Amino acid sequence: MPPLDAGPPVPALLVRLDRNPLHHGTLGAVRSLGRAGTEVHALVESARSPVTRSRHLHTAHLALPGRTTRDLFHRTLLRISERIGRPAVLIAMDDISAIHTAALAPRLAGRYLLPEQPPGLPGRLADKAELAALCAEVGIPHPATVIPGSAADAAGAARQLGLPMVAKWSRPWLLPGGPGLRSTALVHSAAEAVRLYERSGAAGSRLLLQRYLPYGPGSDWFFHGYFAGRDRCLLGGTGQKALSWPPRTGLTAVGRRQPNPEVEGAALRLAAHVGYRGILDLDFRRDPSTGGFHLLDFNPRPGAQFRLFTDRAGLDVVRAQYLDLTGHPVRPSAADPGRVFVAENYALLSLLASGGRPWAPVRPRGTDGGRRGGAEYAWFARDDIRPFLAMGAVWCGRGLRKGAGLLRGPAPAPPYPHVPATRVSPDGSPASRPGSPAAGPGPVTNATGGR
Repeated sequence: MPPLDAGPPVPALLVRLDRNPLHHGTLGAVRSLGRAGTEVHALVESARSPVTRSRHLHTAHLALPGRTTRDLFHRTLLRISERIGRPAVLIAMDDISAIHTAALAPRLAGRYLLPEQPPGLPGRLADKAELAALCAEVGIPHPATVIPGSAADAAGAARQLGLPMVAKWSRPWLLPGGPGLRSTALVHSAAEAVRLYERSGAAGSRLLLQRYLPYGPGSDWFFHGYFAGRDRCLLGGTGQKALSWPPRTGLTAVGRRQPNPEVEGAALRLAAHVGYRGILDLDFRRDPSTGGFHLLDFNPRPGAQFRLFTDRAGLDVVRAQYLDLTGHPVRPSAADPGRVFVAENYALLSLLASGGRPWAPVRPRGTDGGRRGGAEYAWFARDDIRPFLAMGAVWCGRGLRKGAGLLRGPAPAPPYPHVPATRVSPDGSPASRPGSPAAGPGPVTNATGGR
């Protein structure tokens, strides 16, 4: 397809506050926009993040460790805007970034292009307690949920919902960093539920207890879409998880694009009901007792596997948002049913854990990471090999540190192995490509949580 910014150049800024150096969705967005000729900037957690190795990334703006505040995030976006030097399309890549940017949208006008929607809507949709109420309003199946108001309520939920049951924190982006509380966990006794409830203060949000929907082959599905004005879904589709990490409960390690009218219909109804604008990623699980698909999560941003839904002209939800916000028409071409997405590192872990081989990988062809071959690999791309090598170094380094930790005890270790940084100046501040304006550091702190 022709360059996205065929008129006056409009750059793009990808923002992610979740501290995850192996977030392949950010790399997918960099490649998607960069291959189309867009100047791509990204707010990343480290100069050693594999995404900084991509030849399609113009500038990496570094974040500082720690928690963020909305005011600090606002000041950071203003500083990055000054370094970019002209308005840019802003695409949030995790929940907390989406929540903050929507709330700040009126104050970012003239600097960033964002979907127009109520400022508090992404936060309401990402809140798992709010989502349960919304599903009841719209008539979309959702696991039976108890929000305990006391320890006795938490214990009673075990009788009401049965064991095991699922425990979730309504706002997982508020969880403290480090080991301890997890955003989602299986609870096997009333006593476990009580112990979790007693930690609500540390978690920063309400505890939800839900009926557990057992996993089965073909039970996990997702919907990705980009919604513009008047409830129009300009691009969307459904897919099925073939492998996940952690197994049966986690992110998509291997996914296939397949039509599912029931899942798609539920997604379209919910988006229309709330007047959603922008990119969304919804997770569903089939209830084996009824055959219905229950909505588990609403993510107001691209899912890490969004490139699964690339059409035959190269259009995906990230490109669709960019085109729409810059005034270009969005013209989807034929979809590619059966297309496969593989996150290599997580697929390997899932295969090792399962001891099986429930999927047949498709070898990528062409220079676009496999799009023309019917498969999209999260890390490997023939036209952009360095992020794949950097991911391998990070991944292997983590494994070596964990192994060494078992021998030496729980001594702290640096978060990343040494990988020489690119397009980052010696003092740690990001630098532009040769010949482009210099870019200074982006001093924003990171919130934990998100996926």
